[in-house]
Amino acid sequence: MNEALHLSDQEKEIVTDCIHKIKLELEHPIDKHSKQLIVRNIELLLDYCMRFYERQFITRNEVNKQIIERFDKILDSHFETKPAQTFDMLSNETYAGLLHLSSEYFNDLLKYETGKSFKEYVQFKRFEKAKEWLTNTDKPLSQITQELGFQNPQYFSRLFKKITGCSPNDFRMPN
Repeated sequence: MNEALHLSDQEKEIVTDCIHKIKLELEHPIDKHSKQLIVRNIELLLDYCMRFYERQFITRNEVNKQIIERFDKILDSHFETKPAQTFDMLSNETYAGLLHLSSEYFNDLLKYETGKSFKEYVQFKRFEKAKEWLTNTDKPLSQITQELGFQNPQYFSRLFKKITGCSPNDFRMPN
């Protein structure tokens, strides 16, 4: 239902083999080594799962980029059509669900592809949209601030300057 782990046939065999060994030890504890063998096989299974999980971010590069593009389109649509007060409700879980992913997988995917967490990425996109509107529209700063869901123009201006190195007004009217 929600993506988490994609395995090749060979990887499925490895996981199945680990599970089979654990099951055998659980069904037939014949000596003092059984518990230790179970623990080691569980550790091995988890190590393989982590390897396969991290590997899929490399091998599914094209699919991952498509997911980020879909997320960007959904986010852009939200910026263009939703009331500002809904920005506080932007959640990883909501967008992951729209993309048919688990929230954990989606956050890991964002971090791998963009270097940013969900919250950082949404903030980045809000400022990208602000820059676009400052450059391409005559919207007043107060309207941009409101439409992007910032508390007030002063707060937005402070953050904008911290991020871009110049005030929104200076950004709008380059020398």
